[in-house]
Amino acid sequence: MISLSLRQIADITGGTLSPEADPEALVTSFVEFDSRKITPGGLFVALPGARVDGHDFVAKAVQQGATAALTTREVGAPAIIVPKRPPAPGDNSDLAANDPDGSAAGVVDAMSRLAAHVARELVASHGLAIAGVTGSAGKTSTKDLIAAVLSSAGETVAPPGSFNNEIGHPYTVLRCSEDTDFLVAEMSARGIGHVANLARIAPPKVGVVLNVGSAHLGEFGSRENIALAKGELVEALPAADDGGVAVLNADDDLVAGMASRTAARVVTFSADGNEADYFATDVELDELARATFTMHSPHGAPQRVRLNVFGAHQVSNALAAAAVGMECCMTPEAVAEALSNAHSVSSHRMDVNTRADGVTVINDAYNANPESMRAAIAALGFTAAARPGVRSVAVLGEMGELGHDSVQAHAALADDLARYRVTHLVTVGTSDAMAELAERARERGIDTVEVGDAEAAGTYVDKLLASAPPGAEGWHTREHRDVVLVKASNAYGLWVVAEQILRGRKTI
Repeated sequence: MISLSLRQIADITGGTLSPEADPEALVTSFVEFDSRKITPGGLFVALPGARVDGHDFVAKAVQQGATAALTTREVGAPAIIVPKRPPAPGDNSDLAANDPDGSAAGVVDAMSRLAAHVARELVASHGLAIAGVTGSAGKTSTKDLIAAVLSSAGETVAPPGSFNNEIGHPYTVLRCSEDTDFLVAEMSARGIGHVANLARIAPPKVGVVLNVGSAHLGEFGSRENIALAKGELVEALPAADDGGVAVLNADDDLVAGMASRTAARVVTFSADGNEADYFATDVELDELARATFTMHSPHGAPQRVRLNVFGAHQVSNALAAAAVGMECCMTPEAVAEALSNAHSVSSHRMDVNTRADGVTVINDAYNANPESMRAAIAALGFTAAARPGVRSVAVLGEMGELGHDSVQAHAALADDLARYRVTHLVTVGTSDAMAELAERARERGIDTVEVGDAEAAGTYVDKLLASAPPGAEGWHTREHRDVVLVKASNAYGLWVVAEQILRGRKTI
């Protein structure tokens, strides 16, 4: 963060200084929610949560070296005290879920005001370039690829994991300093206006819209409403004459249709052979479903790219990242090299590991919606197909926030499992949606087991992997071992299954 005095921060956030605060004391380090992560000169955000209240940890944060804390009440320590902001009726944001009196909203609003000030100051005085990315699926993977590309051209800040909401977004912005050249902002939405609010905090110069799918369909009610929300990103971009660039997926009609909603210059990308500015040809997948393809752009000769991230769907994500890099003045050669060197950095997202005995585990358990489920099942099927005779095991938990379409959306996954010849399905959980998926999978000849929780799933899969497939030859060799996919929405914590399968065994 840029250096600011407590007096300046109070003015920016609309707060008042506690009696213990020195108005001229400087905040010179990072903003943190966790008192254990505070470094000297930092600012502690006293965020009340479902289990603990950050106000109770202010003294510890000051002992750790915090200059002050953002609070909504006096805490007997240096603080900028900001007003509470009770949630509006119908607010379905992550923040409102555990904030009955508006204390959390108050400190997050103050942090957002501070982040907006820092972003504008760095854009104006240091040329910070901000790239925003949104979509129903693939945001985090694409954010990681964009960050990998831009990092090869300059100092880049990007969210850790999926810090993409009203809390994580300003936190990420405040990681920027005078040395930061690029900020990659991942923007999520649970309702109309959410992306617009995030874009106001850190106004993007380049905006990427990946897709309009079914994630959060329960909140939005229709894909058309989801498109309205995602398109708020391109509406926030500066005009073409001022350098604004909208990067749109030509393979998604609702995304392509957003071109009329922006004054920015529009460029498109396509992994499906549609006419676009950035497109892929000659796509090949290796034995772990990692894609190699030829990248075409308006900026020079085609380049061969070999991705180290997993799944054919990553080609589209890589093209989006390539467009951001080249629209930020990178060469096609530099972008291709950066993409080829990029690795997944966000936990539990297409995290592929192979045990010493050859069993491959695809841990994609951080999030799930119909689009990402289909992509992960395809990666499972392709990886197993490269090992004739092995078992492909899908350990699937529930996809959240799908609304009244939930049961049908889960049942439809059975068709994808059959299409990619997945041999075994383990459903985790006892909801009607999971029961319908299990029934439909059995009808398609898939060996299906229903379990109640992650522990039971791990126990079953461990036993399955320890047994030889019927009629298997060479089963004991590494080249003939099984492939397991673990996937569900984050709330179900299914990554513990992947960790259990891998635990105690050396991976390669």
